[in-house]
Amino acid sequence: MGLHLNEGGDDLVESHEINVTPFIDVMLVLLIIFMVAAPLATVDVKLDLPASTAKPAPRPDKPIYLSIKEDQSLFVGNDAVAKEKLGATLDALTGGDKDKTIFVRGDTAVEYGNLMEVMDALRGAGYLKIGLVGLETVGK
Repeated sequence: MGLHLNEGGDDLVESHEINVTPFIDVMLVLLIIFMVAAPLATVDVKLDLPASTAKPAPRPDKPIYLSIKEDQSLFVGNDAVAKEKLGATLDALTGGDKDKTIFVRGDTAVEYGNLMEVMDALRGAGYLKIGLVGLETVGK
């Protein structure tokens, strides 16, 4: 009967496996941080929406401008028009061509809801191609 004693020798076996527990812990912490931080990134910020740094698109030969003033009055070109007669006025100008782009120009004081009402009126009249006009700030 023999007894083998370990005298001063280092018999630790090397482990070649990666311990993934700390990796999983770090990933879960990052997931929680991003879940908490994501709603904070979508806070409403007051913006001056009419200004744009986008490259200006080429103008068509005869653009049709629909302007919305601060007091919610509508103008097609330079002529005032009621919201109820908007479709008929545009049909007369376009000759019934619903594929023409209507360029909407809005005052900075126009509320977003009022702008959406006008765009809904355009959609209801059959004009689905709408361009929003803003100030050109390219090169500033």
